[in-house]
Amino acid sequence: MNYEIVVGLEVHCQLNTATKAFCGCSAKFGGPANSSVCPVCLALPGALPVLNARVVEDAVKLGLATDCTIARHSILARKNYFYPDLPKGYQISQFEDPICSEGMIRIDTDEGRKDIRLIRIHIEEDAGKSIHDIGADTYIDVNRCGVPLLEIVSYPDLRTSKEASAYLQKLRQIVKYLGVSDGNMEEGSLRCDANVSVRPVGSTEYGTRTEIKNMNSFKNVEKAIEYEAKRHIEVIEGGGTIVQETRLWDADKMETRSMRGKEAAHDYRYFPDPDLVPVLVDDDMLNRMKQELPEFPEDRSARFVSEYGIPAYDAGVLTVERELADYFEGVVNASGDAKASSNWVMGEVMRTLKEKYLDIAEFGISSGRLGGLIRLIGAGVISNTIAKQVFEIMLADEATAEAVVEREGLAQVSDTGAIEAAIQEILDANTKQLEQYRSGKVQLFGFFVGQCMQKTKGTANPKVVNEILKKMLEG
Repeated sequence: MNYEIVVGLEVHCQLNTATKAFCGCSAKFGGPANSSVCPVCLALPGALPVLNARVVEDAVKLGLATDCTIARHSILARKNYFYPDLPKGYQISQFEDPICSEGMIRIDTDEGRKDIRLIRIHIEEDAGKSIHDIGADTYIDVNRCGVPLLEIVSYPDLRTSKEASAYLQKLRQIVKYLGVSDGNMEEGSLRCDANVSVRPVGSTEYGTRTEIKNMNSFKNVEKAIEYEAKRHIEVIEGGGTIVQETRLWDADKMETRSMRGKEAAHDYRYFPDPDLVPVLVDDDMLNRMKQELPEFPEDRSARFVSEYGIPAYDAGVLTVERELADYFEGVVNASGDAKASSNWVMGEVMRTLKEKYLDIAEFGISSGRLGGLIRLIGAGVISNTIAKQVFEIMLADEATAEAVVEREGLAQVSDTGAIEAAIQEILDANTKQLEQYRSGKVQLFGFFVGQCMQKTKGTANPKVVNEILKKMLEG
């Protein structure tokens, strides 16, 4: 029997607010354990939470970006459960009245574009962290308690592990374009749980699902879903029954293992948080958030093609990250040459970022400086070969391209007299090759060009070299 995979994803996105969701403690990642905690984080008697307005704004932005219906009135609730890293005994979340609902994220698949429906996006605070790898004891770090999250829940519309990965990457791109999160899976800014089931091809009924946790990369999401789907099929084919449960992905063993029985929503005993008033989204906020939405990748890519005349492939690469697209536009504005700018950003710049493990924000050459370098090439001041030397110098130097060229004496030589003199010296020193060329071995032309460029340290204008060399060889 043939089966199809059915997947729905629950993604927790950590917002990059300066402070936590309900207090003034820092929400920054990586501080010393238990250094960013206050009575509100711990729900100590008399401490009252106050909702961070930025959290609501970020939720509305993400809802608008994913075509959700924005609730004008929503409720914050207490999600009650006991766990050592949850000192309050509950999380502040949303249940019956989420702030965003019924949205959509469009992904690219092998069969074309596909719309993945969203059930809801709701506000939630993070829990703390249990640490098990320090000796025999378990330690608790409550720094993350109260860090603001948005939980994005999809319908079970995904049918392959690659679709799930594409959906997650698209969601990461959206939150990064919006500027609401850095989307860093390794640091836990984007955490994904997958609900996986299988069913016979053609069936409309869903099978029993299991939830997979602990996937911290796109590749692990794919591998975990593939493993779990295969496990389901083997159990069913063997006459067994799938048990609804939560399972943990073990990336070292490349397998899932049982973690606990799956709780139902009513087990959490949700009820409205009595310390927090309802969340109201008025016309002013909604209109303001709409105006703050950025130009998203698809629209920006189309504009790059129409406005700058670059190929669609280039535009697609350059708009994957908002910061890279911004950088490219800065280079174009400074250089006046869109295609050359595209070539340099996609070539030397992206190569350097990959080799040095940098983000574009950390890149040492500003868009204006790179644009100045490209402008020198277009003006014939330096060749592409020399430009790459200048680029390497600029990586470790804050000087402009013009200053580097002048300081290092790298300006392109177009003086015909100087080039003729250099070529004559080369011909005099290579009489054997000259005789062979004039006897019909014309492929030696490249040898003479190389010798000339070497003698002039790459500064001779290649076009002038070719013209003069051809005349002198034939003469």
